[in-house]
Amino acid sequence: MESDQLTLRLPLKYVKGVPLIRYFAEALGPLQNFQARPDDLLISTYPKSGTTWVSEILDMIYHGGDLEKCHRAPIYIRVPFLEFSVPGIPSGLESALNTPAPRLLKTHLPVALLPQTLLDQKVKVIYVARNAKDVAVSYYHFYNMAKVHPDPGTWDSFLEKFMAGEVSYGSWYQHVQEWWELSHTYPILYLFYEDMKENPKREIQKILEFVGRSLPEETVERIVQHTSFKEMKNNPMANYSTLPCDVMDHDISAFMRKGIAGDWKKTFTVAQNERFDAHYAEKMAGSNLKFRDDI
Repeated sequence: MESDQLTLRLPLKYVKGVPLIRYFAEALGPLQNFQARPDDLLISTYPKSGTTWVSEILDMIYHGGDLEKCHRAPIYIRVPFLEFSVPGIPSGLESALNTPAPRLLKTHLPVALLPQTLLDQKVKVIYVARNAKDVAVSYYHFYNMAKVHPDPGTWDSFLEKFMAGEVSYGSWYQHVQEWWELSHTYPILYLFYEDMKENPKREIQKILEFVGRSLPEETVERIVQHTSFKEMKNNPMANYSTLPCDVMDHDISAFMRKGIAGDWKKTFTVAQNERFDAHYAEKMAGSNLKFRDDI
């Protein structure tokens, strides 16, 4: 299928109560037949929470810090995005089937929509969570540039949809809490974006320990350097600039926009912040999951 058959700005499609990009929702049927392998590793996040960052870190770890090997293909080929499906581009499932073991895989799916085989095989998962305010702002810009999403409308209206869980992948609150609960019984390393920004080397060491690998100090330093926001923003194999502009329009906003913690302060009004804080307290009541809005 050619990319000119891509229909843009389609309404979201609900699957088991979760709104998804239409093309992704339609890919979930075939995805149920996906066969996980015990040596697979799944990277899971709510969108705009550091997925590409941790994917690049893991690809470097798996290739011993070899930069040349990590430039072999765009990140969405090196780390297949399971539910990805857009006309004219290989699907995430196709990419996964063509990836040699041990595979790195990526998803944004909430637990309820995850292919059961991943849970049955007790596949190791690295989950990255980011504070809700920065996610909301980043997601708004992403909706604008990635045209497989519906039109985001104004920032004000998008924020209301985000709070109500009426954006692709549904409720941020539910997503981060469900995966947090699952981490108590499954082999899941639960990381925080803000911790990674604060001390990337420390968090990379956690990842190394979790995946049972060790690397020389200088290799870890190289990974820290290569996976800095500045480096990745300028790396065509990491910044999604190789996708057609009718899928992602980098003239509207870069896929890798700012990559900082606390950027929400430049977008939220005082009234929006107060309303969001009250809603957040209600949604996260009783949870021992704590986030930092800044570092």
